[in-house]
Amino acid sequence: MVSRSIPLLSIAHVVTILNRLLNRLYYIYSRISIIRSCVIHSMIEKIRTFIAINIPDDVRAAIGEFQRILREHRADVKWVRPESIHITLKFLGDVETPRIKEIARSIDETVKDVEPFTVSVQGVGTFPNDRRPRVLWVGVKTGADILSDVAARIDGALSGLGFEKEKRRYSAHLTLGRVRSTRGIEAVIQAMRAVGFEIQPFDVAEIDVMKSVLQRTGAVYSVLERIKI
Repeated sequence: MVSRSIPLLSIAHVVTILNRLLNRLYYIYSRISIIRSCVIHSMIEKIRTFIAINIPDDVRAAIGEFQRILREHRADVKWVRPESIHITLKFLGDVETPRIKEIARSIDETVKDVEPFTVSVQGVGTFPNDRRPRVLWVGVKTGADILSDVAARIDGALSGLGFEKEKRRYSAHLTLGRVRSTRGIEAVIQAMRAVGFEIQPFDVAEIDVMKSVLQRTGAVYSVLERIKI
């Protein structure tokens, strides 16, 4: 009977094989973890978010009447619904739902020494100018400096949370409508300047973290968090 000898693997060879196997298993595990993280991330609801000062109903009603006068010129303008008009402090874009309270806490901390203040809505204008108008607005007179300071504080605080800082200088205003084409726009601007806009001042004691839902009829806004000042 002939015996055959089976070659034995060296310990070093076995260790090499095991290391390769472990490396391969680690690679597979890491890829699974990345995929799992991406899936979980994609499942987290994101909310189109901005920070704003909401205005009293009587101010909205007065602006709505002003818009009615301007609509008579039938310009190609997408008018903002009066119930949606507000003073924007900062637009954030799509934000993961769990971050909303973190944002509210950050704002609360940065404006904790701001006292309630008065705002008057007065004057009209266009962005960027009357020759190439893209936005029609009514302005803020009393309280404009405080709003600029609050907006700058919020911008700085939220940049610490990873949100991009604003590149343009803040200008407090309330958007009346967005110009879609030049049709009839000259007449509207002339009417804005001729009629003008002014209403009794109102007090500001809250800053709101807002949710925006885009619909065919326009954006619908709701309050997510409210910060008292």
